[in-house]
Amino acid sequence: MPESETTLSILVIDENRLRAAVIEAGLRDAGYSKLTIVHDVAGIARRIADIAPDVIVIDLENPNRDMLESMFQLSRSVKRPIAMFVDRSDQAAIEAAVEAGVSAYVVDGLKRERVKPILDMAISRFNAFSRMSRELEEARSQLESRKLVDRAKGILMKTRGLSEADAYALLRKTAMNQNRKISEIAESLITAAGLLAPPEDK
Repeated sequence: MPESETTLSILVIDENRLRAAVIEAGLRDAGYSKLTIVHDVAGIARRIADIAPDVIVIDLENPNRDMLESMFQLSRSVKRPIAMFVDRSDQAAIEAAVEAGVSAYVVDGLKRERVKPILDMAISRFNAFSRMSRELEEARSQLESRKLVDRAKGILMKTRGLSEADAYALLRKTAMNQNRKISEIAESLITAAGLLAPPEDK
Protein backbone atom coordinates (compact mmCIF):
# COMPACT_ATOMS: atom_id res chain seq x y z
CA MET A 1 0.00 0.00 0.00
CA PRO A 2 1.38 3.48 -0.87
CA GLU A 3 2.69 5.42 2.13
CA SER A 4 0.40 8.36 1.39
CA GLU A 5 -2.65 6.16 1.89
CA THR A 6 -1.61 4.83 5.27
CA THR A 7 -0.73 8.28 6.60
CA LEU A 8 -4.24 9.63 6.03
CA SER A 9 -5.86 10.78 9.26
CA ILE A 10 -9.36 9.38 9.61
CA LEU A 11 -12.10 10.51 11.96
CA VAL A 12 -14.76 7.91 12.80
CA ILE A 13 -18.02 9.31 14.20
CA ASP A 14 -20.16 6.59 15.76
CA GLU A 15 -22.33 6.64 18.86
CA ASN A 16 -22.37 2.82 18.92
CA ARG A 17 -19.05 1.54 20.30
CA LEU A 18 -19.45 -1.98 18.89
CA ARG A 19 -20.07 -0.70 15.37
CA ALA A 20 -17.21 1.78 15.76
CA ALA A 21 -14.97 -1.17 16.63
CA VAL A 22 -15.94 -2.89 13.35
CA ILE A 23 -14.98 0.22 11.37
CA GLU A 24 -11.76 0.66 13.33
CA ALA A 25 -10.78 -2.97 12.75
CA GLY A 26 -11.46 -2.65 9.01
CA LEU A 27 -9.30 0.49 8.81
CA ARG A 28 -6.46 -1.02 10.85
CA ASP A 29 -6.59 -4.16 8.65
CA ALA A 30 -6.07 -1.85 5.69
CA GLY A 31 -3.00 -0.26 7.31
CA TYR A 32 -4.54 2.97 8.57
CA SER A 33 -3.23 3.93 11.99
CA LYS A 34 -4.01 7.65 12.36
CA LEU A 35 -7.54 7.11 13.64
CA THR A 36 -9.71 9.21 15.94
CA ILE A 37 -12.93 7.65 17.20
CA VAL A 38 -15.67 9.98 18.48
CA HIS A 39 -18.78 8.55 20.16
CA ASP A 40 -20.55 11.80 21.02
CA VAL A 41 -21.93 13.84 18.12
CA ALA A 42 -22.62 16.90 20.27
CA GLY A 43 -20.40 19.78 19.13
CA ILE A 44 -18.97 17.60 16.37
CA ALA A 45 -18.29 20.50 13.98
CA ARG A 46 -15.91 22.02 16.53
CA ARG A 47 -14.21 18.65 17.06
CA ILE A 48 -13.73 18.22 13.31
CA ALA A 49 -12.15 21.68 13.09
CA ASP A 50 -9.77 20.76 15.95
CA ILE A 51 -8.87 17.30 14.59
CA ALA A 52 -8.71 18.40 10.90
CA PRO A 53 -9.00 14.85 9.51
CA ASP A 54 -8.29 13.93 5.88
CA VAL A 55 -11.34 11.65 5.70
CA ILE A 56 -14.48 11.24 7.83
CA VAL A 57 -16.42 8.02 8.37
CA ILE A 58 -19.88 8.48 9.89
CA ASP A 59 -21.92 5.53 11.11
CA LEU A 60 -25.58 6.06 12.01
CA GLU A 61 -27.28 2.94 13.29
CA ASN A 62 -30.90 4.13 13.30
CA PRO A 63 -30.79 7.70 12.03
CA ASN A 64 -33.84 9.88 12.43
CA ARG A 65 -34.54 12.74 10.03
CA ASP A 66 -33.00 15.40 12.32
CA MET A 67 -29.82 13.38 12.83
CA LEU A 68 -29.46 12.84 9.07
CA GLU A 69 -30.07 16.52 8.35
CA SER A 70 -27.47 17.64 10.87
CA MET A 71 -24.93 15.19 9.38
CA PHE A 72 -25.74 16.43 5.87
CA GLN A 73 -25.20 20.04 7.00
CA LEU A 74 -21.88 18.91 8.39
CA SER A 75 -21.02 17.31 5.03
CA ARG A 76 -21.69 20.57 3.20
CA SER A 77 -19.41 22.54 5.48
CA VAL A 78 -16.35 20.33 6.04
CA LYS A 79 -15.18 19.86 2.42
CA ARG A 80 -13.66 16.43 3.12
CA PRO A 81 -14.32 12.95 1.72
CA ILE A 82 -17.14 11.47 3.81
CA ALA A 83 -18.25 7.85 3.92
CA MET A 84 -21.58 7.42 5.68
CA PHE A 85 -22.99 4.09 6.84
CA VAL A 86 -26.68 3.84 7.71
CA ASP A 87 -28.81 0.81 8.57
CA ARG A 88 -31.85 1.98 6.67
CA SER A 89 -32.71 4.78 4.30
CA ASP A 90 -35.26 6.08 1.86
CA GLN A 91 -34.96 7.74 -1.54
CA ALA A 92 -35.27 11.25 -0.10
CA ALA A 93 -32.41 10.64 2.35
CA ILE A 94 -30.22 9.18 -0.40
CA GLU A 95 -30.87 12.22 -2.62
CA ALA A 96 -30.17 14.56 0.32
CA ALA A 97 -26.88 12.73 0.98
CA VAL A 98 -25.77 13.16 -2.63
CA GLU A 99 -26.79 16.83 -2.59
CA ALA A 100 -24.87 17.38 0.65
CA GLY A 101 -21.71 16.02 -0.95
CA VAL A 102 -21.47 12.72 0.94
CA SER A 103 -18.91 10.79 -1.13
CA ALA A 104 -20.16 7.29 -0.22
CA TYR A 105 -23.59 6.59 1.28
CA VAL A 106 -23.86 2.94 2.24
CA VAL A 107 -27.14 1.41 3.36
CA ASP A 108 -26.98 -1.77 5.46
CA GLY A 109 -23.40 -2.51 4.46
CA LEU A 110 -21.30 -2.21 7.61
CA LYS A 111 -18.86 -5.11 7.41
CA ARG A 112 -15.21 -5.08 8.42
CA GLU A 113 -13.94 -6.16 4.99
CA ARG A 114 -16.03 -3.53 3.18
CA VAL A 115 -14.64 -0.53 5.09
CA LYS A 116 -11.46 -0.04 3.02
CA PRO A 117 -13.02 -0.32 -0.47
CA ILE A 118 -15.80 2.05 0.59
CA LEU A 119 -13.25 4.51 1.99
CA ASP A 120 -11.25 4.29 -1.25
CA MET A 121 -14.41 4.99 -3.25
CA ALA A 122 -15.29 7.96 -1.02
CA ILE A 123 -11.83 9.52 -1.55
CA SER A 124 -11.92 8.86 -5.29
CA ARG A 125 -15.41 10.34 -5.68
CA PHE A 126 -14.54 13.35 -3.55
CA ASN A 127 -11.43 14.06 -5.65
CA ALA A 128 -13.40 13.71 -8.89
CA PHE A 129 -16.15 16.00 -7.58
CA SER A 130 -13.59 18.57 -6.38
CA ARG A 131 -11.90 18.54 -9.79
CA MET A 132 -15.26 19.03 -11.54
CA SER A 133 -16.17 21.86 -9.17
CA ARG A 134 -12.83 23.56 -9.87
CA GLU A 135 -13.30 23.22 -13.62
CA LEU A 136 -16.86 24.55 -13.35
CA GLU A 137 -15.62 27.54 -11.32
CA GLU A 138 -12.92 28.24 -13.94
CA ALA A 139 -15.50 28.03 -16.73
CA ARG A 140 -17.81 30.41 -14.84
CA SER A 141 -14.94 32.81 -14.30
CA GLN A 142 -14.02 32.72 -18.01
CA LEU A 143 -17.64 33.33 -18.97
CA GLU A 144 -17.85 36.25 -16.55
CA SER A 145 -14.64 37.71 -18.02
CA ARG A 146 -16.01 37.32 -21.54
CA LYS A 147 -19.22 39.13 -20.55
CA LEU A 148 -17.20 42.01 -19.07
CA VAL A 149 -15.08 42.29 -22.21
CA ASP A 150 -18.18 42.23 -24.43
CA ARG A 151 -19.81 45.00 -22.38
CA ALA A 152 -16.62 47.09 -22.48
CA LYS A 153 -16.34 46.61 -26.25
CA GLY A 154 -19.95 47.76 -26.58
CA ILE A 155 -19.21 50.93 -24.60
CA LEU A 156 -16.13 51.73 -26.72
CA MET A 157 -17.99 51.05 -29.96
CA LYS A 158 -20.80 53.37 -28.88
CA THR A 159 -18.77 56.19 -27.34
CA ARG A 160 -15.78 56.21 -29.68
CA GLY A 161 -17.33 54.88 -32.87
CA LEU A 162 -14.93 51.92 -33.07
CA SER A 163 -15.50 48.62 -34.80
CA GLU A 164 -15.70 45.54 -32.58
CA ALA A 165 -12.20 44.46 -33.64
CA ASP A 166 -10.74 47.92 -32.92
CA ALA A 167 -12.52 48.09 -29.55
CA TYR A 168 -11.04 44.73 -28.59
CA ALA A 169 -7.59 45.75 -29.86
CA LEU A 170 -7.73 48.90 -27.70
CA LEU A 171 -8.70 46.89 -24.61
CA ARG A 172 -5.91 44.42 -25.31
CA LYS A 173 -3.31 47.13 -25.86
CA THR A 174 -4.35 48.91 -22.64
CA ALA A 175 -4.16 45.65 -20.72
CA MET A 176 -0.65 44.94 -22.07
CA ASN A 177 0.54 48.48 -21.31
CA GLN A 178 -0.74 48.26 -17.74
CA ASN A 179 0.30 44.62 -17.31
CA ARG A 180 -3.24 43.65 -16.30
CA LYS A 181 -5.85 41.20 -17.53
CA ILE A 182 -8.23 42.34 -20.27
CA SER A 183 -11.16 41.53 -17.99
CA GLU A 184 -9.75 43.90 -15.33
CA ILE A 185 -9.44 46.71 -17.88
CA ALA A 186 -12.97 45.95 -19.09
CA GLU A 187 -14.31 46.09 -15.53
CA SER A 188 -12.59 49.42 -14.90
CA LEU A 189 -14.01 50.82 -18.13
CA ILE A 190 -17.55 49.66 -17.26
CA THR A 191 -17.23 51.23 -13.80
CA ALA A 192 -15.86 54.46 -15.27
CA ALA A 193 -18.72 54.57 -17.74
CA GLY A 194 -21.08 54.59 -14.76
CA LEU A 195 -22.47 51.13 -15.55
CA LEU A 196 -24.43 52.62 -18.43
CA ALA A 197 -24.40 49.46 -20.51
CA PRO A 198 -27.95 48.26 -21.18
CA PRO A 199 -29.18 45.39 -18.97
CA GLU A 200 -29.40 42.97 -21.89
CA ASP A 201 -25.61 43.17 -22.27
CA LYS A 202 -25.19 41.67 -18.79
